[in-house]
Amino acid sequence: MEKNIQIYIADDHQVLIEGIKAVLKTNKNFEVVGWALNGVDLITKVEECKADILIMDINMPEKDGLEVLKEFALKKRSFKIIILSSYDDLKLVREVMNLGAQAYLTKQCVGENIIEAIQEIENGEEYFCKSIREKIFNSFIQNNQKKNPQDSKLNIHLTERELVIIKLISLELSGKEISEKLFISTNTVETHRKNLLKKLHVNSSVGLVKYAIKHQLIKI
Repeated sequence: MEKNIQIYIADDHQVLIEGIKAVLKTNKNFEVVGWALNGVDLITKVEECKADILIMDINMPEKDGLEVLKEFALKKRSFKIIILSSYDDLKLVREVMNLGAQAYLTKQCVGENIIEAIQEIENGEEYFCKSIREKIFNSFIQNNQKKNPQDSKLNIHLTERELVIIKLISLELSGKEISEKLFISTNTVETHRKNLLKKLHVNSSVGLVKYAIKHQLIKI
């Protein structure tokens, strides 16, 4: 029997908490084990509930989400963290991910993305809702090259994330530099790189570069 995923919710709006609980009830493997309306109660109670995942708002009274993350960063914790926010500022995204969060969702997309986010981080991936992914992509791709007509054909074979990573590898960014730009771990970058090698039938990063040049993903 598959183990239920224990989830704790922290937000200063009870209505939002109830809305998230209603969405999570649609998945039989999710169980809400508690909730808090402020950062102080959250820190006190989340460990007691033995949660697997914490869904947390950034703006909370008494202790905000950033303060809570900084406190969690100083001690060992067993749960993963999904951040909710009304803001889509990439500086904030970078800060919370550097403090140990695994996912970032704007409140506008919580209803449609929260289940997917939980599943992704339970599988060891980081997760961003679509609006954040688009901002991350546009922040560094928009000045590199114009969209090539062949890209639409490539999208049949490569995911949006894979397209971004192959371009960055082709630009000679290291795994660490790619992880910092995409706000993901170096392990995740390496996993994508290995999947690309297998998918495109090449043996090295040089092969990926040649592929990118051939399909005009980069300019020479």
